[in-house]
Amino acid sequence: MGHKVNPKVFRLGTTTTWPSRWMARDDAYRANLRQDLAIRDFLRKDLKDAAISRIEIERSRGTMAVTVHSAKPGLVIGRSGEGADGLKKKLLKKFFPSKAKSVQLAVNVVEIGRPSLDAALVVQGVIADLERRMPFRRVLKMSIERVKKGGALGVKVAVSGRLNGAEIARREWLAWGKIPLTNLRADIDYAADAARTMAGAIGVKVWIYRGDVFAQDRLNQYQPTTPSRGRGGRDTDRAPRSAPRAPRGEAASFAPTDKPEPAAPAVS
Repeated sequence: MGHKVNPKVFRLGTTTTWPSRWMARDDAYRANLRQDLAIRDFLRKDLKDAAISRIEIERSRGTMAVTVHSAKPGLVIGRSGEGADGLKKKLLKKFFPSKAKSVQLAVNVVEIGRPSLDAALVVQGVIADLERRMPFRRVLKMSIERVKKGGALGVKVAVSGRLNGAEIARREWLAWGKIPLTNLRADIDYAADAARTMAGAIGVKVWIYRGDVFAQDRLNQYQPTTPSRGRGGRDTDRAPRSAPRAPRGEAASFAPTDKPEPAAPAVS
C-alpha cells in the first residue's frame, strides 16, 4: 500500500509497551514530555560508551524511576555503585534544581542478555563501522551474520545516503529470513539512526524478527497456572478420554469397558 508505519508503534499494547509511563493533563503533559526527551538525550550523551539500548521513565505522585537498558551495565553502575549515584545527582541537579529534595528519583540499570538481537545496538554497531569508512556492503553482511548467530528468525538492514562517498545518494539493503511486518503477533525490534561521515549523513534502519508472541505467553507472567494450548486453541494438557474413539463409519459405544459382556442365550 505504500504506507510506512513504525513497527514498535504498530504493536503498542501487544508485543511492545510505552517507553514513558505516566498520566498528566494540559500543561503538565507538555512539560513532562519535554523533560523525558531531554533526559534521554542527556543520558545518551553522558553514557555514549555504555551501549544504551533504551531508556524507560515512570512517574507516580512525586516519585520518578529511570530504567537504563545497557549491554555494558558495569560502565553505568561503576565501582560499588558510584556511577549510578553520580548519575542520579546529575539528573537532580540538571532537571530538578529547585525541588531536588522533594523529588524521589530512582535510577535502575538493566543488563541486555543478548545484544545481537537488539536493533538499537545493531544500529550503533553499523554506525560505528560506517564512520570508520568501512565499505557499506561488508558492514551489512557482518551485521546480518552477527544477528543470525544470535538466533533471530529474520533480519533486514538498510542504509541510505552517499554510500562509499558516491556523488549520488541511493538506498541499499540486505535481508535474511522473514520479516512479517503485518503480523501483530510477530516480535519485531526496530531502530533507526544516522551515521555522520565525511560525505554527509547516512541513515541506518534495522528490523529484527525474534519470533511470535501469543496471548497466553503474555498472560503467563500473571497467571503461571494457565494451561497451554495447542492447535485450534484446544487444551493440550487435559485428561485423556475415558472411552476409546469409535472407528470411522461405526456407531460410538458409550458403555463402560470394564464390565463383562452378557453371555449369549443357549440354543436347544
